[in-house]
Amino acid sequence: MGKEEQGIDQQRYTVIPRTLILLFDGEDVLLLKGAKNKKRWAGKYNGLGGHIERGEDVLTSAKRELQEESGLTDIQLYLCGTIICDVEAFLGVSIFVYKGSIQKVALQPSEEGQLEWINTANLETLNIVEDMQAIIPHVHHWKVGDTLFSATNAYDEEERLVTTFYS
Repeated sequence: MGKEEQGIDQQRYTVIPRTLILLFDGEDVLLLKGAKNKKRWAGKYNGLGGHIERGEDVLTSAKRELQEESGLTDIQLYLCGTIICDVEAFLGVSIFVYKGSIQKVALQPSEEGQLEWINTANLETLNIVEDMQAIIPHVHHWKVGDTLFSATNAYDEEERLVTTFYS
């Protein structure tokens, strides 16, 4: 199909592609506490990941982001689901969620922030990016061989982010 046949129209819903990587060691998840100088989620806990660059496939992006934010390489990552986050009438974010397992190792901070192992039972006590409260347990219970999950994030009347999972 040629470029002119792709149906690109500024009035159609468009998504920005991103990756999210959650690494687990038993009941603990590796999270990044955003550096205080970050534009987004400064001081808040989030998974690893980021934008998919032009010409980059999703898995390569996830591995690049993982290496940039943690220094970790050669980690087996499994695509476990996707999330569409509605932001504006014609703009959203498409998140490709990856899961991996790793034994705890000492990790160095990056420009993005400080990496910390957090027990999944303690998520409610953290200053955490709001959708992570729902996403982390869902990914934690997902097993290799399970069907990929599909989810949406949408803002309610009070501008709170609500995550809904679909089977």
